[in-house]
Amino acid sequence: MPVTDLADFPRTGALLGLDPGTKTLGVASADALRMIASPVETIPRGKKLAPVLDRLFHIYDDRRAVGLVMGLPLNMDGSEGPRAQSVRAMAWHILQKRDVPLLFQDERLSTAEAERTMISADISRRRRAERIDASAAAVILKDAMHSLAQLP
Repeated sequence: MPVTDLADFPRTGALLGLDPGTKTLGVASADALRMIASPVETIPRGKKLAPVLDRLFHIYDDRRAVGLVMGLPLNMDGSEGPRAQSVRAMAWHILQKRDVPLLFQDERLSTAEAERTMISADISRRRRAERIDASAAAVILKDAMHSLAQLP
C-alpha cells in the first residue's frame, strides 16, 4: 500500500524518484541528506515489467535507498485519468516485488520544468530526448523532498 501521509514516509535516507511513462521509466536519486535530486537513468520499458523492476531495485539497493517517490500524472484540474490509473497499477507491481515505502507526488508540469532547465543549460535536442524522463524524475523528487522538509 503506498504511503498516503507524508508523516509516515521515512524522514531520513536516500530516495529514488520515478517518472513512469509508457515507453520508459525515468529514475532520479537523492543522497541520504536529501540535499540534491539528480537524474540517474532512463530505463526502457518493453512488453515485460520484470526486467524494468529488476533494474529499478538494482539501483535502489546500490544507492541504499529507503523509499520511492513516484510521479502521479494528474489532470490540470487535479482529477485522475487513465494515465494515473496506469501509474497506480505500476506501483502495485512494484510493491508486489518488494514492500518498500512508496509515495505518490503530483507530477503536473514536471516534464515541462525539466525541459526548460535543460534548454537553459544548452543541452542538445537529441540529448534532451534521451534524458527528459530521468530529469523529470529529479523534478518530481525535488518537489517531494521540499514537501517532506516542511514537516514538523
